[in-house]
Amino acid sequence: MKRVFADLRLRLNPNDTRTIQRVIKKAAELGYGLIAVPFAAEMRETEIASFRELCNEVKVDFASRVDLVPKSRNQLMFLLRKLRRRFEIICVVCENKEVARQAAKDRRVDLLSFSGLDYRDRFFDWAEAELASKSLAAFEVDVKPLLLLEGSARVRLLSTLRREVSIAKEFHVPIIVSSGVDKELLLRKPRELAAFVSLLGLDEASALDTVSTNPCGIVVRNREKLSRGFVAPGIRVVKEGTDC
Repeated sequence: MKRVFADLRLRLNPNDTRTIQRVIKKAAELGYGLIAVPFAAEMRETEIASFRELCNEVKVDFASRVDLVPKSRNQLMFLLRKLRRRFEIICVVCENKEVARQAAKDRRVDLLSFSGLDYRDRFFDWAEAELASKSLAAFEVDVKPLLLLEGSARVRLLSTLRREVSIAKEFHVPIIVSSGVDKELLLRKPRELAAFVSLLGLDEASALDTVSTNPCGIVVRNREKLSRGFVAPGIRVVKEGTDC
């Protein structure tokens, strides 16, 4: 079966229509069949729909996404209750250990993201991976910092990512690779992203899964959950009424 390639993190300003059009068109030309854009929690449905229409014009599937940056476990729980049914992808940017642990074990969370450039500011360790392995959370690798960093800073981040990818593999936590870029010049072909992640210790097939099977699987699963007839995994309401 032909792979559908996905980039689940294109940072686009919803007010910059020209850039949005250029980036979406470029993504289609590079071979992406699915893209996602992080929106603010208060984003209106009509604005999200306009992104979807632009993607339809170039025959690229579009998924809505929100990146949560909670300061505490309680704030995370509140945001998940409020937003889970509004967005197709929920990512939690983990800036402290309390949030990281709760996000890893909550089945409403799709992606775990760690923005720190120093390993001491990142919290994806064996305990985190064990929790994520029992839920549905995937570990997201954001490529943009590696495109912009130079010298020792890039070396340190690469070393940290190798360690984290190794831990994710050990606990069978899905790995997602996203570009995180906001300009068309920074976009890379999906196979180039896969080649990059292979440097972090993944074989070719697993590296390709990080930009195809793994991200697409999240979107398919959540669209089923958000559909009208969904009750539970494998259970759907087919017909309602007194004559059922």
